[in-house]
Amino acid sequence: MRNFLAALLISMAFNGVSASIVEKTVDYRDGNIELEGFVAYPEKTEGKLPVVILVHDWTGVGDYMKKRARMLAELGYFAFAIDIYGKGVRPDNPKASGAEAGKYVNDRPLFRQRLKAGLTELATMPEADMSRVAAIGYCFGGTGVLEMVRAGLPVIAVVSFHGSLNTTMPAEPGVSEAKVLICHGTKDSYAPPAQVEALYEELSKAGIDYQLIAYGDAVHSFTNPAAGNDPSTGNAYNEAADRRSWQHMQIFLDEVFAKP
Repeated sequence: MRNFLAALLISMAFNGVSASIVEKTVDYRDGNIELEGFVAYPEKTEGKLPVVILVHDWTGVGDYMKKRARMLAELGYFAFAIDIYGKGVRPDNPKASGAEAGKYVNDRPLFRQRLKAGLTELATMPEADMSRVAAIGYCFGGTGVLEMVRAGLPVIAVVSFHGSLNTTMPAEPGVSEAKVLICHGTKDSYAPPAQVEALYEELSKAGIDYQLIAYGDAVHSFTNPAAGNDPSTGNAYNEAADRRSWQHMQIFLDEVFAKP
């Protein structure tokens, strides 16, 4: 029955049929910096909900992140799309997005500080079960969730969708007990084989439980229809990889959130 219901909810999410959910913007701060996140969760719940934090792509907390948050809410999770950039900072072209993302990619302590600010805000939300917090991220956000593990932030699992895999601050042994799932396109030029091999070595040395699923012929941004359909550009939507990676994420979250 559980598998049938999960399959039904997947179908609903991909076909735009929404369960009854609560959604709202959330204003919070990192010091003097104003941030604006987005929350979605099932309207009728009993007790606290397992949490999935979303870390946005290089465009910020926009329509795409809100869509994914709603999909997670339809699966029964408390979804919180956190804001790395700051309230009102929503780049609308690749040049601006690259410049904004670069501020954090090139300053990992600042990146980690913004990630931590999201967790701090999450702890104030009465619907959230802080003992069951996972995080997922797309592109820039995929990089972000790996930084959460490397920094030892209090998450039990992360999923990186077509994120960059390198870092200037690699994981140290014993830093985290979080489980890691990397959903990766085999032709992603932003995370070439050398990056993949370096990540294997890093996570293995740190004693982190990880798995990588590679999707054949998928390039960067394979989950996002806005990326277009021309793989030669290096960014393109891949329907099969999108669908399969979402299903793989659900299997993974079912495992990590399972009751003892």
